[in-house]
Amino acid sequence: MNASPDPALLDLRGVTQRYGSTTVLHGVDLHVAPGETVALLGPNGAGKSTLVSVLLGLARPVSGTAAVCGRPPAQAVADGCVGAMLQDAGLPDNTRVGQLVELFAALYPRPMDVGRALELADAADLRDRPSGALSGGQAQRVRLALALVADPELLVLDEPTAAMDPQVRRTFWDALSGEIGGERGLLFATHHLDEAQAVADRVVVLAGGRIVADGTPAEVAARAGGTIVRVRTEAVAAELAGLPGVLSAVDESGGRTAMTCSDSDRALRVLLETFPDARDIEVRPADLEDAFLTMAADGWTTGVPAPAEA
Repeated sequence: MNASPDPALLDLRGVTQRYGSTTVLHGVDLHVAPGETVALLGPNGAGKSTLVSVLLGLARPVSGTAAVCGRPPAQAVADGCVGAMLQDAGLPDNTRVGQLVELFAALYPRPMDVGRALELADAADLRDRPSGALSGGQAQRVRLALALVADPELLVLDEPTAAMDPQVRRTFWDALSGEIGGERGLLFATHHLDEAQAVADRVVVLAGGRIVADGTPAEVAARAGGTIVRVRTEAVAAELAGLPGVLSAVDESGGRTAMTCSDSDRALRVLLETFPDARDIEVRPADLEDAFLTMAADGWTTGVPAPAEA
């Protein structure tokens, strides 16, 4: 692995980015240490893709500073200190997978062995496959090999499992598990909250161009309150949110409502007394998805409308 002159793999301080009159990032601070795995969450339009563009040197912030491996982002990419897997990156269809990874390896001063990069990405069986004849999941595995072949200190993955079914997603993370931790850091953007909860050391929630939560999955999950009660009833969320012991309530698909409770016992007693039609009741501890939904229901606590993602 390439050696970094600075212990911070990623250090964003006060990063602000605008497109025309629209401010997409508002003074964002983000730090990733060696060996740390950080999940970046947020609704569509939160600014996640813009943040990734800044840390890869594809966009220059209007204010603030960005450093990767102690260097300007573009220099860190050129030096092979950061490897990126972008969701919308296309693959040329006139070459074979092995040739493509060899081409990328030639761009870096101290690349990983091509065979090892393919093996780590669970793509060794695709080496002789035309790159234009890959399924969505296979293409993602090849993109991971392209990111790994630089032997980077920091991996940046943008929606890495977006085109994968649950079984392929599990295989993807199993293949990557040996390459996270240690000295290599990982920052990945995802909409799969179960991935963030299972894989990440830290979860960072971006909304309206601001970081609205940053902590371990358990710490961020605690933002949802202690207990989630799901119920079917003719009552609407606004009525249930006013019950004693209920912090908030959100209508879900399928005619159910999820209540975030500080005192679920009290909430249940009043619920059954007030709404006798309540049925199919489920009670469980809050998790990361609940926190995500709670922050959405609260307007992400920013007061800033989410701008269009660049």
